[in-house]
Amino acid sequence: MEKETTHKRRIHYSGKYPRKFEEKYKELNPLKYQDIAEHVMKKGNTPAGTHISIMVEEILQILDIKPGQHGLDCTFGYGGHSLEMLKKLAGEGMLVALDVDPVESLKSKERLQQMGFGEDILHVENINFSDVDIVSQKYGKFDFILADLGVSSMQIDNPKRGFSYKTEGPLDLRMDQTKGVSGSELLCSLCEEEIMEILIENADEPYAKQIAKGIIDNRRKGIPVSTTSDFKKIIEEALVKARVPAKELRDVTKKTCARCFQALRIEVNQEFCVLEKLLYKLPDILNPGGRVVFLTFHSGEDRLVKQMFKQQLRDGLYTEISRDVIRPSKQECIDNPRATSTKLRWAVK
Repeated sequence: MEKETTHKRRIHYSGKYPRKFEEKYKELNPLKYQDIAEHVMKKGNTPAGTHISIMVEEILQILDIKPGQHGLDCTFGYGGHSLEMLKKLAGEGMLVALDVDPVESLKSKERLQQMGFGEDILHVENINFSDVDIVSQKYGKFDFILADLGVSSMQIDNPKRGFSYKTEGPLDLRMDQTKGVSGSELLCSLCEEEIMEILIENADEPYAKQIAKGIIDNRRKGIPVSTTSDFKKIIEEALVKARVPAKELRDVTKKTCARCFQALRIEVNQEFCVLEKLLYKLPDILNPGGRVVFLTFHSGEDRLVKQMFKQQLRDGLYTEISRDVIRPSKQECIDNPRATSTKLRWAVK
């Protein structure tokens, strides 16, 4: 006799708008509840569990995609950029999309398949973009490549991922939660000087010394840094001990938390290291005349891209690179505040 499945009702929320991530089921399903998603975006917000692609028009103009070409999206994410590039291919050619997040990449793959982009034209690989040489061995060289180095909004918004200090959750910060060491585990294993170096090197954190000391002091008392709130509390206490004026404390705390979470995320995922590997390997996997575009959101990332492009231009690996950084329009930043820190650079083989 078959077991009866009990019907589970959706979580309902009090008030006009849902507050908890789990309650935002309409935002999490923008294809079904398009009117809700549009309403959220009109307010200048990103619907929960989704991602608004940045600088789409500028990217498409620079890549100059033609039907029949072979392309590579190094950071598949929500699939927004991939979707627009696939439209330009007009059913001919191929797009390979990479992402280390097995959960979100599967969702995005299924979403694009529902739109008609099957495995005849879209190939999704769960692999780090530092291994683009391995990808090229399988699929050949590419005519256009995009690398959007920003963290997807789906990851930032989900409390279980630990990317944001604004919501309570485990201090994880891994792009792929099945591999590596979490942010919490990392902070529990490093000495004070190593923590201080991470905060300075990855985020130029002015209160790095006080925060690193706070983490070690808590560890000696047997208090682990297990959650986002734990980390935020240590930062807040460090700023008070550093005698930040009371009238400035709220604003300084917000900015310091953003820098520290970013610094830890970069270290957990070894983001600078994998970016260097990608930059070194790109010229070898591009066809002659092939184009590459980078979107960066951190001064350290932009510096690496800028310096590498200049060196590779001198070495004759590229024929042309962007002379200046390209920024999103004022209107795009108003419509999507997460675009504000974006910098775009490009190169042609």
